[in-house]
Amino acid sequence: MTSQRKAFPVLYVGSVRRSVEFYVLLGYELRYQFPLEGEPHYVGLERGESSLGIADSSWPEAQLGITVGTAPRFELFVYVDEVDTDVETFRAAGYTVLQPPATMPWGERQAYIADPDGNPVALATPI
Repeated sequence: MTSQRKAFPVLYVGSVRRSVEFYVLLGYELRYQFPLEGEPHYVGLERGESSLGIADSSWPEAQLGITVGTAPRFELFVYVDEVDTDVETFRAAGYTVLQPPATMPWGERQAYIADPDGNPVALATPI
């Protein structure tokens, strides 16, 4: 390899719009949508140095002949400023809290919430 360029995961989701709402609540910002008008099939998001692609779960089957399996398909680990506050924000927005905030022996306060497809998202704050 001669060049190291940016890499990011693309999440296959049941509802692009609902997943974008979730990840925007997590602090991601919309950077790109395809198609540009109407219901999106793909969205690019950024949060600081991190990027995510959000694609409709029909994409891998249509393009690659791969059927998306059932959740969980990944875990995302995100550092936040205040775990307890963020968990309550997600709870109030109707998202499932998989594990309430707890202080971990490795020096972080951590919790798990579920994204709209049931994938675990860890929220953590160093203490």
